[in-house]
Amino acid sequence: MQTRLLRAVGWSSVAILGVLGVAVFLLILTLTKDAALPTRNKYGLVFDAGSTHTALYIYRWPADKENGTGIVSQVEACTVPGSGIASYADNPAKAGAILKPCLDKAMKMIPAEQQRDTPTYLGATAGMRLLREQNSTKAEQVFAEVSKAIGEYPVDFRGAQILTGNEEGSFGWITINYLLETLVKCSFTGEWTHPPAEDVVGALDLGGASTQITFLPGTTIDDSSTRSLLRLYGANYSIYTHSYLCYGQNQALKMLMASLHQGSPSPQQISHPCYPTGYQENITMSDLYNSPCVHAPSTPSPAQVLTVTGTGDPSACSTAIQKLFNFTCGANRTCGFNGVYQPPVRGQFFAFSGLYHNLHFLNLTGGQSLSLVNDTIGQFCIISWEKMQEEFPTMNRTHLRDVCAASSYILTLLLQGYKFNHTTWLDIHFVQQVTNVDVGWTLGYMLNLTNMIPSETPQRVVGLHRSNWVAATVLLAVMLILIFCLLTVICCQKNSSGYESL
Repeated sequence: MQTRLLRAVGWSSVAILGVLGVAVFLLILTLTKDAALPTRNKYGLVFDAGSTHTALYIYRWPADKENGTGIVSQVEACTVPGSGIASYADNPAKAGAILKPCLDKAMKMIPAEQQRDTPTYLGATAGMRLLREQNSTKAEQVFAEVSKAIGEYPVDFRGAQILTGNEEGSFGWITINYLLETLVKCSFTGEWTHPPAEDVVGALDLGGASTQITFLPGTTIDDSSTRSLLRLYGANYSIYTHSYLCYGQNQALKMLMASLHQGSPSPQQISHPCYPTGYQENITMSDLYNSPCVHAPSTPSPAQVLTVTGTGDPSACSTAIQKLFNFTCGANRTCGFNGVYQPPVRGQFFAFSGLYHNLHFLNLTGGQSLSLVNDTIGQFCIISWEKMQEEFPTMNRTHLRDVCAASSYILTLLLQGYKFNHTTWLDIHFVQQVTNVDVGWTLGYMLNLTNMIPSETPQRVVGLHRSNWVAATVLLAVMLILIFCLLTVICCQKNSSGYESL
């Protein structure tokens, strides 16, 4: 009889505890349902109108967290067919038409009711800077056509503009540090904290027509033209940034060809040490000297045909590339190249765009030593054109031909241009993406223009209202007290039963 009574009490206690547990769980679920429900997303579009190609980046973020950090994700990167918009200077309507396939793709990804609120930008870089120098009227016509094409879509188009070199460098720096959360970080307690300055990384970018270096130096920046002042998340940053126009990969290799031509003993023959042995092609003088980056001879003959022959000589290739730079600095002055002021490189750097793609082809983006990088590039440069095509049959012929020249150029740029050495080389991380977002200037550009990075530190992050947390905490405390009381009763009953049996 007593045993049955104890069991009944025990089972009823368990039932009561179960009901209490379910009740508290349901109440907490009710209190947190607003936080648990998926929030409405916002979208942003940025066209990267580079010198060699254009790409559209589609970004997404929770609508209620515009001033948060680490929340923007990349939905898609759409490559626009054709070359850069500057190449359509004589057919500007086509510059607008080629954007439409990517815009059509974006419209399928963004809910129709949100499209008109989607901020959309087009930023052009060094290719359009060069076109503006050559012919400002044609540059304006190209911009008019791309603006017209984007304006046909139901988006919040906020204009097309040419970025300055320093803006391109600064936005790339913001992008990489935003993605790495080195500007501000949310702690476990919900407080926003600033990581130490040593965590902030530098940015190295190589495009088709320009190259940028941006970092936080350990000294005062002596040349104001290379200084960019930023206020991000309540902290001030004085960063060094400089863009070298004409020292992007395509324009640099064009300058190299012109230099080899002008130094050739035969005016119609060019021996190219960076091209593989067995490679040969014909080019015209007009093809070679069609850029403001390349200084034509005094009496050029546009129709004259030049024969280019590859010699596959890595040492001569390196020597020829070095002639494109002026590495001397003035007295009591540190510099990069061509007399441009640059403080000594400091900290970790992330290298992207052309810097990544060229070395990735040679499997040299995994933190290899400089000695191994040098050896690998040197060994590739002596491969014959015939063998090269056999080993890489599907690769574009022009890209394959340029691997040796581009990789050798990157080494010269980083080591003798930007003054990295055997030790600091290991501080360079070659990347294409961070947290599944392409690294480049576009994200930093959008964050800046949409004011998504506040100039002041965000407020404390709280998932629930304080009153909700208090209510949930009180209920848990009450449940624990009830559990304690029930367990005490059960124990007393068991002790009493044991005593009576004695």
